[in-house]
Amino acid sequence: MKGIKRAERGQALIIIVFSIIGLIGAVALAVDGGNVYAERRRAQSAADAAALAGALERVNNNTTSWTDAVFQSAKKNGYNNDGVTNVVKVSSPPVSGPYAGNVEYIQVQITSYTKTYFASVLGIPQITSVVQAVSRTKTPQYLPMFGGAAVVSLAPVSDCDNFKAFWVTAEATLDLTGGGIFVNSNNPDCAFIEQGEGSVRIRDNNQIQIVGGASIQKPKLLTPFPPVTNAPPVSYPPPFYMPKVGCGGQMARIQGDGHTMSPGTWSDTFPPPGVTSLSSGVYCLDGDFFLGDNSQLEGRQVVFKMEHGSLHFTSSARVDLSAPGSGSLAGLLIYQPQDNTHYMALNANPYSRIRGSILAPGAQIRIHGNSSSYGFHSQIIGYTIQVDGDNDIVFRILEEQNYKALTFPQIQFSQ
Repeated sequence: MKGIKRAERGQALIIIVFSIIGLIGAVALAVDGGNVYAERRRAQSAADAAALAGALERVNNNTTSWTDAVFQSAKKNGYNNDGVTNVVKVSSPPVSGPYAGNVEYIQVQITSYTKTYFASVLGIPQITSVVQAVSRTKTPQYLPMFGGAAVVSLAPVSDCDNFKAFWVTAEATLDLTGGGIFVNSNNPDCAFIEQGEGSVRIRDNNQIQIVGGASIQKPKLLTPFPPVTNAPPVSYPPPFYMPKVGCGGQMARIQGDGHTMSPGTWSDTFPPPGVTSLSSGVYCLDGDFFLGDNSQLEGRQVVFKMEHGSLHFTSSARVDLSAPGSGSLAGLLIYQPQDNTHYMALNANPYSRIRGSILAPGAQIRIHGNSSSYGFHSQIIGYTIQVDGDNDIVFRILEEQNYKALTFPQIQFSQ
């Protein structure tokens, strides 16, 4: 009996020892595992912040110091890259993952070493954690506005009656080559409205793209059909830098022949009586720009800035205007700043030629048919668009004749 009791005591001792080891393991898992989890979260937050700091520095054109911004951000958040408690590594392009080799991306990897308390009894003196974050930088670029769409309505909201975003009516036909239509309104029923005999004919692979929905009276009058609805919206104001257009204090003057005008600022109705020809340059207009019945105006490499007032070309006016072909305003014909919300009526007679972008982000624009086979070589961008009349309105969009805007720099958090 005594021998049996000694054996039982020996077995109990073994059980107690294993129980203690199991208890230590459980405590190690709870305490050290909790510490490692907290450390990993802290390191991830630091990596995220560092990746974004580097991206921000790089889009600000600090191409030599963005790596410093990464290390400074990591250090501020507790990771000083000392090689003992932590290692911070930055790579652009990333060396691994889905963005490997793409220089637009910045990869930040933080390796941290967490000392253990109870797990060290089990021969685990520290636990290594590795986290990473990836950000993307898109530097500003000069690109065609809205992907080169020929006619753009920017209004983010509209209704079906009194404030239509894009309305094609009467017997007008928008005849488009080289660009489509973009409607930014989110109205689910009538962001784009086709009524009467109003029609759209796109002769290439471009589309009618609508953020909201469409109200179409006669589907056969739209090519292509159906239009693309639920398109991605754009922000308003538009997501690019507005052109810097100014006259530098220079005043526009009528030349000695009475028919020619030099560029500069003009504060009355433009053009003044008798002026039919414009010298190349920038015209800053403080009043209305009005071309009445049977009037004519010609100008090469000209830019108009509608500081105030409205613009109205009548259907019998002969207009022959072209934007500059080079320089910072290349391709820009008419610029009406967003805070000038005056009406703009774009008509002309069949012999007119209009070349260059018309950018009026705050204006209600009416486009009237003119039967010109040459038509508009102009991208037209307004707050709202109304197309009417009884003729074809021809658009022939050529990228080299229209304005390229400088996009905003972008930062994206990718991983």
